[in-house]
Amino acid sequence: MGVLEGQVALITGGNSGIGLAAAKLFAAEGAQVVITGRRQRTVEEAAEQIGFGALGLTGDVGDSAHHDALAHEIARRFGALDIYMANAGVNIIKNSADVSEADYDDQFATNARGVFFGVQRMLPVMRDGGRIVLTGSIASDKILDGHAVYAASKAAIGAFARTWALELKARGIRVNVLSPGPVNTEILAKMGIPAEAQPAFEKMMADAIPLGRMGYPDELARAALFLASDASSFITGINLRVDGGMTLL
Repeated sequence: MGVLEGQVALITGGNSGIGLAAAKLFAAEGAQVVITGRRQRTVEEAAEQIGFGALGLTGDVGDSAHHDALAHEIARRFGALDIYMANAGVNIIKNSADVSEADYDDQFATNARGVFFGVQRMLPVMRDGGRIVLTGSIASDKILDGHAVYAASKAAIGAFARTWALELKARGIRVNVLSPGPVNTEILAKMGIPAEAQPAFEKMMADAIPLGRMGYPDELARAALFLASDASSFITGINLRVDGGMTLL
């Protein structure tokens, strides 16, 4: 029997990268997994990869109506929610002088607004004793070139988590942040790094990480499982940095 047997888990941005790896692991551990993403075909393909009856739903986390629809669908299909992993994120790497208002708004809409209203709308359908995992970033603690807006949007997540850990204590709902360091996912291509340049980029990153390499999605998924399971039953309000020690430097 898996450690999440009989539980319902919703993962936003569960169609790729860390979210997909977490969805696969949660499903393998017995959870009924629901994933969301913005591209219908990608979401459907990811749900097939996850297996175990995973459900894929399409929508934009920056739209509060999407969260309302998700909450309604989860209540209708499964009765209640046990685990909410707010993982969807956007990173537009630009020096502050080059950031447009649209760049700013896109990142805060997904990374901060989407997290806040996602949690707000899920709480009425979440069982007491539920777990909330928010995907943050080490950028909220470590200065990285071109990450000013992204870092600020992720810093908001830490403030949300600490506040919610106290606001929700009477219901026994635990709230924690998972902050990845550099992870080897398809986001490298989305960042505009061509395939031929990725080995050099990965080496540059490895040289900046005490453990000497980038992380892998499965490693972040295992950390997410820790925060989403009873293995972390006495932990709430923390920021778990899974970064190979990068924030130490």
